[in-house]
Amino acid sequence: MTTTMTDDRKRTGKKAPATPLIERAARAIQTPEVSDRAPPRARASGATAQAPVRAAPAAPAHQEPAAPVRAPAPRAAPRRERKSRYEEIDFASLQKQGMLTPSLTRSQTMEEFRVIKRGVLQHALQPGDTRGKPNNMIMVTSARPGEGKTFTAINLAISIALERDFTVLLIDADFSRPSILKVLGLEAKKGLIDVLENPEVDLSEVLIRTNIDKLTVLPAGGAHDLSTELLASLRMRDIVQDIARRYRDRIVIFDSPPMLATSEACALATHMGQVVFVVEADKTPKSAVREALDMIDTGTRVGLVLNHCQVCFSHTQSGYYSKR
Repeated sequence: MTTTMTDDRKRTGKKAPATPLIERAARAIQTPEVSDRAPPRARASGATAQAPVRAAPAAPAHQEPAAPVRAPAPRAAPRRERKSRYEEIDFASLQKQGMLTPSLTRSQTMEEFRVIKRGVLQHALQPGDTRGKPNNMIMVTSARPGEGKTFTAINLAISIALERDFTVLLIDADFSRPSILKVLGLEAKKGLIDVLENPEVDLSEVLIRTNIDKLTVLPAGGAHDLSTELLASLRMRDIVQDIARRYRDRIVIFDSPPMLATSEACALATHMGQVVFVVEADKTPKSAVREALDMIDTGTRVGLVLNHCQVCFSHTQSGYYSKR
């Protein structure tokens, strides 16, 4: 139609009449406009509108895994302070038994033990042997009961405690017949045997500080059927090493059972650097002394104390000499 009208205008040379404004408006109403937006989707009846679901962002190609979050470690319980307790030695009772006390500095017994302790201290200052036996670990024993080993151990400990440069730990290791506490007038329920049997018992819990400033006592503790095995154990070795090396000025004296009476003395002797062997004069047979000495390691220094020996004017004294 447009082409025909154009041809007619060319032939006639006349302009085509303009389209009325009303007709153009009517045509615009009849022809729908094409919109760039997509028509909205019809909602189904009864449907519920839902929020659009957004996809999670993609993780980076080389993302390292996040470090695990560790819970804070629980706070350790405060360590319980362990202290040795204090008791006073009955000096009056000691004097009645013929023992040394700090006030008796010029008695015959004091002079005798001054001679005995010199040899002990001289060797204690030397380094231990290749087998690790500390020379400041000293065992006081005898061949048979009743020869004065406890008397010697206590007096030797008190005499050394009066020195300026040494402290003393006196240990009752005679589990069958402990007597140090009774002689000193002290009391205790636990001791060395409890430390050996139960690792939870700390050594400081059973020590007794005394009114002799440089003397501390370790009781034997209760009786035990396996005391020999406990003395020969690695735990005993560790305790001995710890006691010997904790303080350089410490001298440790063990009151041991008699060598021929129990097997405990032999087990204890394996840890000692020195042995003070008490012999009762005119009473202990030489055969018993030889038999007991043969039970001690030949590398251990042994000092012999002759007790109750009669000298001039009928005085009873103690003598000392060493066996190497």
